[in-house]
Amino acid sequence: MSSFLPETFDPSRPLALIAGQGRYPVLLVERAKKAGISVRLIELGGETTPELVASFPEHERSAVKVGQVGKLLKELKRFDVGYAVMAGQVTPGKLFKGLYPDLKAIRMLAGLDRKNAETIFGAIGDEIEKAGVHLLDARIFMDEDLAEEGVMVKGKEKVETEHLAHGIEIARENARLDVGQGVVVSRGTVLAVEAFEGTNAMIKRAGTFGAKNCFFVKLGKTKQDTRFDVPVFGLQTLKTLSEANIKNVALESGSVLLLNKGEVIKEAKKMGIGVKGVDC
Repeated sequence: MSSFLPETFDPSRPLALIAGQGRYPVLLVERAKKAGISVRLIELGGETTPELVASFPEHERSAVKVGQVGKLLKELKRFDVGYAVMAGQVTPGKLFKGLYPDLKAIRMLAGLDRKNAETIFGAIGDEIEKAGVHLLDARIFMDEDLAEEGVMVKGKEKVETEHLAHGIEIARENARLDVGQGVVVSRGTVLAVEAFEGTNAMIKRAGTFGAKNCFFVKLGKTKQDTRFDVPVFGLQTLKTLSEANIKNVALESGSVLLLNKGEVIKEAKKMGIGVKGVDC
């Protein structure tokens, strides 16, 4: 069903989807159900798309606020699921404003030396595992959307080999430092690096400089916790690139997900944006 499922996966046990924003959780649900998996939905207040929520009957869904770890664990137990998966972005700013920590979360946060998205979601993942629910790789059922090595869409602008290598080097170091996973470069000059603002805001900023022959690079981290942190590239980012007049994209093959790949490639061709999978 998916190369990212564990060998011990039991398809007869229900799967809980902890759903954030966007198309990602919608696609995952569609493919899981197509594979015959029974899915339950954990809606994150203010994050999960209303359309996805409406697609589940009331007895197969529940809602928690971001930070309600204790309630999340109770709902997983109530659904009697064997597995859980996190998919979709959670608004980054909610780590500072809009977080509703319950007692379980307060105790969990107190035990963290460094509080950022990776440590917080990693700790939540550990709590889910302690509760006897196997938190799966977030790439399950998304195998077909992984970037593949080589040219996926031929662009109108040529990127020189040495400039591409420079962009990959900067993106790799940025990811290693856990700053972000994307950069925009132009002929050996770094225009912008992704940080807390997110990919699309970074691309918009890079577009304001009016630089020539720009391209966007997105990679995975060397030690990525793919239970909750998967680099993705979708139609919204493609649209933002077009508006910023950035005509080439380099994505790490086997690491970055193109949501939904066929649709993204089709639109990239229309926009004249080159898309290449690179082996890093």
